[in-house]
Amino acid sequence: MTSKRLSPKPTQIAAQDPDWWRGAVIYQVYPRSFQDSNDDGIGDLKGITSRLAYLADLGVDAVWLSPIFTSPMKDFGYDISDYCDVDPIFGTIADFDDLVAEAHRLGLKVMIDQVISHTADVHPWFAESRASRDNDKADWYVWADANPDGTPPNNWLSVFGGSAWEWDTRRCQYYLHNFLTSQPDLNYHSSEVQAAILDTVRFWLERGVDGFRMDTVNYYFHDQRLRDNPPNTTGGFGADAPEVNPYGHQDHIHDKNQPENLKFLKRFRSLLNEYPGAAAVGEVGDGKRSIELMAAYTSGGDKLHMCYTFDLLGDGYGREFLTSTIGRFEAGSKGSWPCWAFSNHDVPRAISRFASRSADPKRLAKVLCALLLSLRGSVCLYQGEELGLTEAELAFEDLVDPYGIRFWPEFKGRDGCRTPMVWTEGAVNGGFSGARPWLPVPAEHLPLAVDRQTGQPGSILEHFRSFLAFRRQTPVLVKGDVEFIEAEHETVAFVRRHEGKEMLCLFNLADVPVTFVLPKGMKVSPIGDLGFDGRQVGDEVALERIDAFLAWIEPPAA
Repeated sequence: MTSKRLSPKPTQIAAQDPDWWRGAVIYQVYPRSFQDSNDDGIGDLKGITSRLAYLADLGVDAVWLSPIFTSPMKDFGYDISDYCDVDPIFGTIADFDDLVAEAHRLGLKVMIDQVISHTADVHPWFAESRASRDNDKADWYVWADANPDGTPPNNWLSVFGGSAWEWDTRRCQYYLHNFLTSQPDLNYHSSEVQAAILDTVRFWLERGVDGFRMDTVNYYFHDQRLRDNPPNTTGGFGADAPEVNPYGHQDHIHDKNQPENLKFLKRFRSLLNEYPGAAAVGEVGDGKRSIELMAAYTSGGDKLHMCYTFDLLGDGYGREFLTSTIGRFEAGSKGSWPCWAFSNHDVPRAISRFASRSADPKRLAKVLCALLLSLRGSVCLYQGEELGLTEAELAFEDLVDPYGIRFWPEFKGRDGCRTPMVWTEGAVNGGFSGARPWLPVPAEHLPLAVDRQTGQPGSILEHFRSFLAFRRQTPVLVKGDVEFIEAEHETVAFVRRHEGKEMLCLFNLADVPVTFVLPKGMKVSPIGDLGFDGRQVGDEVALERIDAFLAWIEPPAA
């Protein structure tokens, strides 16, 4: 780092509420695909800045930017070669400062993706580490000797396929990579590594960011004894990997999820506490114990502010799945705070994942929106989710994601959810770029463009705007407690409570009408104008197919 780059631009706004993150709605922007300002086919910071007013009007609280750091882009920014600079394809540090300033002017917080479990193999730290076994950074990465027969030191597998170990001819040792071979894992057992990483976090805090999304937060530490992972004997791969990937055959108890992580997260939180209002949300990737890790990483108020897992980002659907998944967190959370999401840049879009559940995707999009925004916790929305965008079907020759190329055609990778945002139906490339985009714009997305839905009663976009406004004006939904209640069929039923007020929330996830019987003695006042057909009929609520019903619970008579 140079002194020039460390000089901050004071754009951080004083947080009116240091707990702004508790119940916040965070909109994820995938920078490559949001808005291209210079017609090179790739989205950039100036493009994002030009669209911030749209996000403020939508009614979200914060913007999360997927990685914008300098990178060789082998994993599209999740392989960082400089933690303290912006990659030229996205712009400059000055462009970033302008983005933060404009976001703050509009009342939006800015969160950036911190990918600190690994670096790119062209990062200067790795270049020095691999140069010899006795240099100053020799132990900054995870190195190990080969077995006597030359094979890797243990059986650990990479999420992206194959062994998690790569042979390096300079040191004549293997290095660990949980993802691509070009993404060597940092050694968090080194206090120097921790200090260097925290210095890079401080760099962005000084530039005015309001928080961080922590990539692969449970991967930071590994078992120092390098013990083999046991086989997965419980069946099912969970959310870790598709079934065509052998990664799911192991129970990953040694290559991640180590107890030392808790101590580092406390150190990380101490740094954030120096900047009032700064917050962090962690991504927990583990098919078996993700909910329990999520609770552990957010408990006590001295680690992460919140976490999300892949549990709601997979194929799980319906009353039993949702109530049991969220119930597990509530049971073990000890007062900690969750963050929930149905879509992001790593998984097929929710509307496509659940397409078989409803013959009316528009109706499904609206109910999923209301359900997500009614749960206890903060919420992440993924760009285009508010338009009802579907997963794009791309030809093999259009793929760029190394994960999808590796396991094609059984697993098509992540490109289908990363296609460009559509702003104007009749414009070239939907208004994203005047040049050929890095991924094609699906023709089926154009009728869902922002200009087609804006101001149109009943559109998915206007439904999102309306429900976001309702949530923002309703503290019981933002910060209230939750209690699930008994229900039948595919009806998800719970009560939200806050400061003496109670709200009944019902969601019929079945494609057939159902009836919900109100608990004995419960009197409710339905909330109208939410865009649903659910209605009270005496002591029952009639729910149409894929429907919702929200109502205030009347206090018992004195």
